[in-house]
Amino acid sequence: MPYIEDRIVHDADSHVMEIPGWLDEFGTRAVRDAFNARFGKGHRGGLDRAIGQQDDPAFRAGDAAEIMARKNHDATGAFRREDRPLALDLMGIASQLVFPTSTNVWLEELEHGDDLELLYDTASATNRAQTEFCAVDVRLRPVCYVPLASLERAPAAARKALDAGAAALLVPWACPKEHATSHIALDALWGLAAEARVPILFHVGVADRVLPRAHKNNGLPPVPDFHGGEENFRSVSYMAIPHGPMQALSMLILDGVLERFESLRIGVIELGASWLPGFMRQLDSAGEAFARHEARLASLTLRPGEYVERQVRVTPYPTEPAGWIIGQSAPGICMFSSDFPHVEGGRNPYGRFRRTTAELSVDDQDRFFRGNFEDLMGTA
Repeated sequence: MPYIEDRIVHDADSHVMEIPGWLDEFGTRAVRDAFNARFGKGHRGGLDRAIGQQDDPAFRAGDAAEIMARKNHDATGAFRREDRPLALDLMGIASQLVFPTSTNVWLEELEHGDDLELLYDTASATNRAQTEFCAVDVRLRPVCYVPLASLERAPAAARKALDAGAAALLVPWACPKEHATSHIALDALWGLAAEARVPILFHVGVADRVLPRAHKNNGLPPVPDFHGGEENFRSVSYMAIPHGPMQALSMLILDGVLERFESLRIGVIELGASWLPGFMRQLDSAGEAFARHEARLASLTLRPGEYVERQVRVTPYPTEPAGWIIGQSAPGICMFSSDFPHVEGGRNPYGRFRRTTAELSVDDQDRFFRGNFEDLMGTA
């Protein structure tokens, strides 16, 4: 009996859990050496245990019973692509976006560094690994990373990812070092995605980037992080998570990107959604306050908040009141996600979301669990 059996559900957030040698087949020498160095001896022993137990019949006998309880490298299909279809069967998931884990964090770090060659070569290797992992089952939809650091190279990287089979293009939510996320030269990238009907995604990334590192120096004992994926946050940094996506979306909307590319869809993944209703209203307030003085706002054909309803799709955390968020924003925005196999997704995300959306109409529940994902993904 699968974990979800009473409706069609798409999963807008899942991950691979990379292991040493993950990029050996796909990366340059520099990429391979740098990636493998990230898996130091400090946690290699734990990885060896997790890898080895996937060949233990006694451990594998618990796959069905433990499908939502086992996390990270212990989970079924976390790093072995041949096991991921079984995980989907046991979860009862119709399709699943698959993000990187370790390379997602690393790429965001490289994005604000000075080595463009390593950045774009790492993105290329990561994307090849993602599409190879997902090729085993059509239900697995690979997410490929497109660095925005170079205005000249970003569109070509997007084209390469699409040609490789990307079902969605992941870009950093943090503004690039030298230009805006909405820079006019990136229209070539948005145009490629819109034409292919493949969404652009933002995803939670480097925890230390949402707040100055000095926020930890509060004179109190250190606070242990929330162990799970590599996107580890504490309560204070958790409160700052929405700042990044709100900044990125504001640029895309107010600078006219979503006006110019009406069919472009933007997914905001694992960045929460409690901020959504207030953000939509603040966008409209910005439009009212500045439209007389800013030509870019005068050229918009919708109220700024309406672009969110038309083109942006967001995943609440399972600890958030999804039904309230939907009621205060619009029924066509929020989507289900499991964060499989990360600890942050919890053991029962479907049960939590089912409870917090129980007061919605049947149609609006179906939008949350299925329809809004299908709109996001388009032809992908």
